[in-house]
Amino acid sequence: METLQTDLALADKKAAHEHSAKVSPMSIFASYYEMTKPGITRMVVLSAAAGYYLGVSKATEHFASAENVVNFFLAMLGTALVSAGSCVLNNFVERDFDKLMKRTMLRPIPSGIIAPKLALSFGLILGALGVVALSFVNMLTVGLAISTFILYVNIYTPLKRKTTLSLLVGGLPGALPALGGWTAATGSFGLGGLVFFALMFFWQMPHFLALSWMYKQDYERGGYEMLAVHDNTGKQLALQTVIYILLLIPSTLALTFVRETGMVYLAGASILCAIFLYFSLQLLRNVSVVNARKVLLSSYLYLVGIFVLIFVDKV
Repeated sequence: METLQTDLALADKKAAHEHSAKVSPMSIFASYYEMTKPGITRMVVLSAAAGYYLGVSKATEHFASAENVVNFFLAMLGTALVSAGSCVLNNFVERDFDKLMKRTMLRPIPSGIIAPKLALSFGLILGALGVVALSFVNMLTVGLAISTFILYVNIYTPLKRKTTLSLLVGGLPGALPALGGWTAATGSFGLGGLVFFALMFFWQMPHFLALSWMYKQDYERGGYEMLAVHDNTGKQLALQTVIYILLLIPSTLALTFVRETGMVYLAGASILCAIFLYFSLQLLRNVSVVNARKVLLSSYLYLVGIFVLIFVDKV
């Protein structure tokens, strides 16, 4: 029996060695890039950029100064690095659970392309470089970035396997970069920045509720404590989706009422909110993967539209 186990272990090592030998340098580079979750990091940077733009009175005047251009560049670079680092560490922490789910089993660590220790070092280095970049902006933004990093990696990530309340906890690191963009531009907190933080927080709830329903079986296999796993009919999930969008709407429109955006934003944002709410009501009427996907896609439409409206409004 021991001989058989030894032979199997040697066979596994040989297979792993042959697999790693076949991986090209470009594939390894692509795997490191994949661990940064480019889609999430890109969205984080866009939210920070939108927060930054909200914090300036007129973008054309603000960016006429070379010093402000450098400040913006460092703020976005630091935000991207901190986000990328936290995503890499999320891959590291969840590596054993990723093996259990179809949508994640081929990620670089569970597939054996990247060693866990290398991923850990890579994530820490990215996070540290991000903090260094942000230290040239201001210390308030550094504090928000570090808080985001700790909340996402050390609190939200392990909490996902313990309670459905992790959704609310995860909304904090998801929304803090938007506030960080504001503080990078202004050097302080402000009503506009806090309203935008609320907008980003409430947006995440229906977004991830829809996503969790689409991958309900996968999350169940992975042992994650999500509402979708325990809600057999999906009615409670759909109802919460509608409620969170109803909370999102006043947060969205409030940016105009606190005089951070104008009427163009108000008109466009109203339409985006109506579309988002419409698809959430469709999900409530008929809970299905198809309708959940429509909510997910409308959430992307809403957020990208809000970013565009903010940028247009501040030119």
